[in-house]
Amino acid sequence: MAIQDEIVLYYSPQTRATGTRILLEELGAPYRLHVLNMKAGENRAPAYLQVNPLGKVPAIRHGDALVTEQVAITIYLADLFPQAGLAPAIGDPLRGPYLRWIAFYGSCFEPAVTDRSMQREPAPASRSAYGTYEDVIGLLEAQLKRGPYLLGARYTAADVLWAVALHWTMMFGLVPNGSAFADYVKRVAARPSFAKVGEEDAALAAEHEAAAAVRPAS
Repeated sequence: MAIQDEIVLYYSPQTRATGTRILLEELGAPYRLHVLNMKAGENRAPAYLQVNPLGKVPAIRHGDALVTEQVAITIYLADLFPQAGLAPAIGDPLRGPYLRWIAFYGSCFEPAVTDRSMQREPAPASRSAYGTYEDVIGLLEAQLKRGPYLLGARYTAADVLWAVALHWTMMFGLVPNGSAFADYVKRVAARPSFAKVGEEDAALAAEHEAAAAVRPAS
């Protein structure tokens, strides 16, 4: 398998896969989209369940490698294109913090905001994956205040992951629209890759909505 092999991104607009597509743009990676209309249930079709049995996006195929889970995909892609400089190399003092904040997203932030959105109490502290929602938000806010990026002056793939997540969670009121969060998202989202993917996502989402509206009832 060569690095230059085209990457297939299993994709649906305005989902977690959006961040992966932005990252591919940032990396200058060769890729093509395998678009799934989730409003039509294409992510639950047998063909896609062979790719990801959970029926979730994103997933990528690169040669013989199939990678699911947003955090794993972020690490895989940024390491695959070291020339883009979006992943501190092994041995770089920033490598540990970089991995920490990517893992923190999946293991703490996602379950915390999910519980928040469902108005569920977290598990007792001895069994909670993240402690409390306030703990998670406070730790993240303190880190972002150091700015301008998650790791200070260095922009990395972790910023793509977090900026997309904070954009959506602030929009739905799951994260407070404080200056540390809002300024960070505005700064990262000003990059051309975010505008390009955002515009194309909006058009594709509209197509999916229209297709779902005319789909015959089963």
